[in-house]
Amino acid sequence: MNKNLRKVVIAGNWKMNKTATETKALLAEMKEKLPQTDATILLCVPAINIGTAMESVKGTAINIGAQNCHWAKNGAFTAEISADMLNDFGVKYAIIGHSERRQYFGETDETVNKRAKACLESGISPIICVGENLDEREKDITKDVIRVQIEKGLADFTAEDMKNSIIAYEPVWAIGTGKTATAQQAEEVCAYIRELLAGLFGNETAQAVTIQYGGSMNAKNAAELLAMENIDGGLIGGASLKAEDFATIVSCAN
Repeated sequence: MNKNLRKVVIAGNWKMNKTATETKALLAEMKEKLPQTDATILLCVPAINIGTAMESVKGTAINIGAQNCHWAKNGAFTAEISADMLNDFGVKYAIIGHSERRQYFGETDETVNKRAKACLESGISPIICVGENLDEREKDITKDVIRVQIEKGLADFTAEDMKNSIIAYEPVWAIGTGKTATAQQAEEVCAYIRELLAGLFGNETAQAVTIQYGGSMNAKNAAELLAMENIDGGLIGGASLKAEDFATIVSCAN
């Protein structure tokens, strides 16, 4: 991490876990265990629990984020949620293009681009996810995959848009599998992402963008991953559902 150039963001992605009652209980435990930090602490909860979570963390340094949003402001999009709806709740961050959304719900680089733009227009910082699957890693085309996802996902972005966005590198083969990219593998791709951003938006903008690692970061490997120059935080899955583990990861950001 380079705290002199960019902010550190430790974000939890709760995925489809926790009822409203369970959300209150876990957040109460989080408030007790999370250490003081200058990093941004963010928990992205299921949409139905955003109101409960917001109320639970009032007066704390914990931010509550969303796991997705639609690109339209309103309309006949049953079960979708707009960025304006999220903004009205006080949400300031939303995960966009997570690999599970791409795999199970047909997200493409083009829809990721539209959703991210909708976030920015509503004052929400998108956490734009990119990453290769195991087959692509084994074929040694990781950088080709990342380049396409970055170029298409950030199409028509301005430098200011980019400064208000976060990139999360999440190797698909390391999400929920127990496998983790080595710190060196993660750093190599995050550095490449920053190189791509420099080519698109200039070096000053690229150096200001927070790039997270999001592939099974946990209490045991967080310190090594966060020590890398181009890894500015984590997008945490399973470990964010355990207050003690998440607290340990946050402490590593100090």
